[in-house]
Amino acid sequence: MTLAILVEPTPLEVDANGVVRVGETRVTLDTVVTAFLEGATAEEIGEQYTSLQLSDIYSVLGYYLRHKAEVDAYLLERQRQAAMIRQEAEQRFNPVGIRERLLARRSQHG
Repeated sequence: MTLAILVEPTPLEVDANGVVRVGETRVTLDTVVTAFLEGATAEEIGEQYTSLQLSDIYSVLGYYLRHKAEVDAYLLERQRQAAMIRQEAEQRFNPVGIRERLLARRSQHG
């Protein structure tokens, strides 16, 4: 018997916003790689994100290990964008005292 060695595409998709997701799920490449870098195994990632197939997780981790520099650059850019968005939101909606304002609003309507 001969084993057929096939090249299978990595299950990564870029959505309309430029975010890389695993397969047809909402789970991002960022999520899987960050969990891996924090010490989670592929099996643990699969337990946490049940919409992912274990084989897809291994494939994505393999892709990360083969393309570490590019993926790290992508992740750094995503972190930069998130920080910018957070800063803009904080400028528009001052987070100082938010808990007190929400509790006060709750007691007025309760």
